[in-house]
Amino acid sequence: MKDKHFKRTTVTAALPYANGGVHIGHLAGVYVPSDIYVRYLRLKHEEVIFIGGSDEHGVPITLRAKKEGVTPQDICDRYHKMIKDSFEEFGISFDIYSRTTSDIHHKFASDFFRKLYDEGKLEEQETEQLYDEEAKQFLADRYVMGECPHCHNPNAYGDQCEKCGTALSPMELIAPHSTISGSKPVVKTTKNWYLPLNTYQPWLQKWILEEHKEWRSNVYGQCKSWLDMDLQPRAMTRDLNWGIPVPVEGADGKVLYVWFDAPIGYISNTKELCDSNPERFGTWQKWWQDPDTRLLHFIGKDNIVFHCIIFPSMLKAHGDYILPDNVPSNEFLNLENDKISTSRNWAVWLHEYLREFEGKQDVLRYVLTANAPETKDNNFTWKDFQERNNNELVAVYGNFVNRAMQLTWKYWNGVVPACGEWQEIDLQTIQEFKDVKAKVEYFLNAFKFREAQKEAMNLARIGNKYIAECEPWKVWKTDEQRVATILHLSLQLVANLSIAFEPFLPFSSAKLRQMINMDSCEWNELGSIELLKAGHQLSPAALLFEKISDETIDAQLQKLENTKKENEAASYKAEPIKPNVGFEDFEKMDIRVGRVLNCEKVKKSKKLLQFTIDDGSGTERTILSGIAAYYEPEQLIGKDVLFIANFPPRKMMGIESQGMILSAVNFDGSLTVTTTMGEVKPGSQVG
Repeated sequence: MKDKHFKRTTVTAALPYANGGVHIGHLAGVYVPSDIYVRYLRLKHEEVIFIGGSDEHGVPITLRAKKEGVTPQDICDRYHKMIKDSFEEFGISFDIYSRTTSDIHHKFASDFFRKLYDEGKLEEQETEQLYDEEAKQFLADRYVMGECPHCHNPNAYGDQCEKCGTALSPMELIAPHSTISGSKPVVKTTKNWYLPLNTYQPWLQKWILEEHKEWRSNVYGQCKSWLDMDLQPRAMTRDLNWGIPVPVEGADGKVLYVWFDAPIGYISNTKELCDSNPERFGTWQKWWQDPDTRLLHFIGKDNIVFHCIIFPSMLKAHGDYILPDNVPSNEFLNLENDKISTSRNWAVWLHEYLREFEGKQDVLRYVLTANAPETKDNNFTWKDFQERNNNELVAVYGNFVNRAMQLTWKYWNGVVPACGEWQEIDLQTIQEFKDVKAKVEYFLNAFKFREAQKEAMNLARIGNKYIAECEPWKVWKTDEQRVATILHLSLQLVANLSIAFEPFLPFSSAKLRQMINMDSCEWNELGSIELLKAGHQLSPAALLFEKISDETIDAQLQKLENTKKENEAASYKAEPIKPNVGFEDFEKMDIRVGRVLNCEKVKKSKKLLQFTIDDGSGTERTILSGIAAYYEPEQLIGKDVLFIANFPPRKMMGIESQGMILSAVNFDGSLTVTTTMGEVKPGSQVG
């Protein structure tokens, strides 16, 4: 609970799919904030473990393996190593980073499922599912593609249309086909085991909506939205050949649902950690079953429902586990004003950044924290990256440290001078930064990492202002003792910076402590003006940060531009021609010309436009079309457009749509309404 005092904290970070690398969206959303928080708790000498690992089951793995002609395990091995190595080099300080293909995890997840099964906590249901007769297998959602019934994107997946964002089921797709064989699937009956989420709804409503109002608004709001819709049983098994086999007789060819299996990975990875070092970490049960342990999940917003509704229901059904005390979820980070997309390679990949910006881990950590999408989607641009490095890390933080160090070496040969009597400006400066610990702690405890980092940087701003106003290089000519006092206080600020930035910029903080020969880094000393004693010897000064050139940034922008061109070139391939149909099938479609009398955006919808059409009948016709992203309504008024007149009426957003506007899908995925070349009377048939 919000006000409970816990003895220890278990921190988990969402398990990345081992079908590709980690990009800046993952870092900003999950891994940088979780690492900041864990480093903060460690600095306070609190008992904490940090659990991570690769999610190695599920359809994305099999899709990548099929595409490359290798086994799913080959894909997992390759990307698990890449991700693990990248995290280590970037300074994400997991106590363990394991994987869900481990023997420990397979047994743990199987035992977890079996306990729920044996206790009657799961429901066996038969449902209809699409089946590929050529491949002889049931099709998971991502193995089915077809036309979206909402925006008519011809390449919608069976779980979601990536163009309009609508959640779908494979049965909703128009003209679905298997991505394995390309054939038209058939409907067959299959058996799976379901977790009856509806049973846990009353408990979830009380636990989340009443007892956790302190959760971030995006988390609380999404949970409330799901609960308001009434929960339904959800399948915890799938008809697949890659994953953890369902440990039940008669379940051949079925595996645990990846979202049942993956979060259990947090627990199995903890067991692996504790079994390997019980003296340090104790038993895994201490971290997952002791009510005095606080559980925190750091995730992105696309994982909220799994971590706040499904996984807690699993834990509740099992009965032996603690529940998450908080789920600090971030929104999405865009790249150069465009959504990050792994399929389009529109991303800044961590493993590439580490090679191209060697030794600059903290620059990216700083920028991603400064732009953290904590309350809304945010944007990463290379120009902003450059400006924050040059104008903040170099010109503010690095500049202050360098001035204080260089002046000390110039006047006292690198020895901390003895302090004289404080003057008014000294006392004002001390007053300005004495509350830094309380301010940074307040924001870190509230998971407001962007604001916490601002407070840490404020120390450097205070230091720059102090040195600029005191002008020790001028005072030196008349009052050496006064300069000693100025530099003594400045060096205390430098030492404070090494502590304040430790959770955020660990590499720079370690480098700074080496420069000032400061062995310890104690959080409880933050704000002190007695960190470096008079007579303490400093090491030679070195630049903490260096400017990033326009040429370096231009190279990154060109790299993205090349990616964009590659995507455009790859998209210039027409979709395969659909199977032949008889002329009689075409004749069934009543395609007509309609004149657009009026067009307007549908309220509360980002996708839909509402057309009022003259269809030649003397009665106006209303048609909704998901093309709002491509046209302003006034562009279409007066146009003659083609529409299908004999589709059955369908309600969307409370409005009845009487037909479908025909649009062509461009190679870039945009939609263009089909019109006539010359003037044709409304109601004219197309044939």
